[in-house]
Parts: sequence; structure tokens; C-alpha cells
Amino acid sequence: MLRISNLTKVYRNGKVAVDDLTLHVEAGDIFGFIGHNGAGKTTTLKCCSGIIPFDQGEILIDGLSILNDPVTCKLKMAFIPDNPEIYTFLTGIQYLNLVADIYRVPVSVREERVEKYAKELQLYDNLADSVSSYSHGMKQKLAIIAAFLHEPKLLLLDEPFVGLDPKAAFTVKQIMQELCDRGSAVFFSTHVLEVAEKLCNKIAIIKDGKLVISGPTEKVKGEKGLEALFLELVQDE
Repeated sequence: MLRISNLTKVYRNGKVAVDDLTLHVEAGDIFGFIGHNGAGKTTTLKCCSGIIPFDQGEILIDGLSILNDPVTCKLKMAFIPDNPEIYTFLTGIQYLNLVADIYRVPVSVREERVEKYAKELQLYDNLADSVSSYSHGMKQKLAIIAAFLHEPKLLLLDEPFVGLDPKAAFTVKQIMQELCDRGSAVFFSTHVLEVAEKLCNKIAIIKDGKLVISGPTEKVKGEKGLEALFLELVQDE
């Protein structure tokens, strides 16, 4: 579903943010992407979503190149950044309808999905309110609902549980699992190692732009556990 091959991204100041990264996320995977601040997680996700260009390598979404066929690739995916930028002059429902129009979701289908996800995330009663009145957590919920409207084949998330209350975080995990059960894939960054260990069937750890380890969660964490392994791998050399 997502194939990253030899991805390299160098910023104008010469910093190598991602260095020859290769990963493969298959249909049905909930793939956790772990690393310290500045490790290259967000840069990788933005390259995969087509938001920023990269210098070397290839990124395929469902077999299509994000460079050569960006529009088709973007129709197959959804990306939720760690701090969603949402048009604050719109109401919640206006924003969801805008996103649904972009992704060509039929009215009857979008209404059903909006009601389902907004009620599950306890935002349904606030959809008529202006986004400018929303808290950070409410904006995060709105962005998550928008991402699920077209049932993307690939869901990219950057620290998706930051700002969510425990109940909403639990609901998002359930929805992610349901999406993957239907053949989609989830690739997300997180600092919450316990969440990654319990939720993900595969994990990758990145340090200073380089892949340190990747594979099935049980194999990666081994007997040490994910937290101990992570601290050992990312400690200063």
C-alpha cells in the first residue's frame, strides 16, 4: 500500500532530514513510526503525502508514484498533521462537506459517515458551530472525521493522539482498526510507546534520519520491551 524506497530529503541549510529510508506498509497494517524529536518522522510523512518534495528515492501509493501521479495518489490517502490547519471561518459541517466534495463522496454516503464518526467522537452537536470556537482537541477530532470520509486506502497520521481525551483516543484506535480490517493501511508517528506496542502490528524506529530497526512488533521489541529497546537505540553515541 505504501512503499518507500531509498528516500532522502535534504533541507536548504544542508540538514539531511531523511537518509536513504526504505519501508513497506502493506494493506491491513497499522504501522508505528517511532523516533525522537527531529528524527525525520514528520518529514517522511510530508514526503509521502506529497506536501514537500524529496531529493532521492521513490514513494509509491497503491502502486502509483506520488511524484508522477500526485492527484490520484492523494485521492487514495488521507493525511492528518500533528497540528491541523482548518479554515476557521467555516462551521464544522461546512468543512466536512468541503472535504467530501474534494474527495467526491456522494451526499448520502457522507451524511451517513459524518453522523457515525461525529457521534462516536462526540462532536456531532458542535458541527453547526464555527471552527474558530473549537478547542485544539475538537479541531483534531474534526480533522480525523474528515480523513475518514472517503475511507482512504492509506491513512497517514503525525502524532494523532496528541490533544485527544482518553475516550476519543480509544475511539480513534477502534476506527483505525476497522479501516485496516477492510483492507486499508495506517502509517503513523507517535511518541507514546505503549500505544505503539499495543496497537501496531509493525514498527519502525528512526534516528537522525536513518532507519534503525523495522519489522513485526513482537519481533522488534523482543524480550526487552519497546520502551527499553527505544531508549537503548536512540541514546547518544
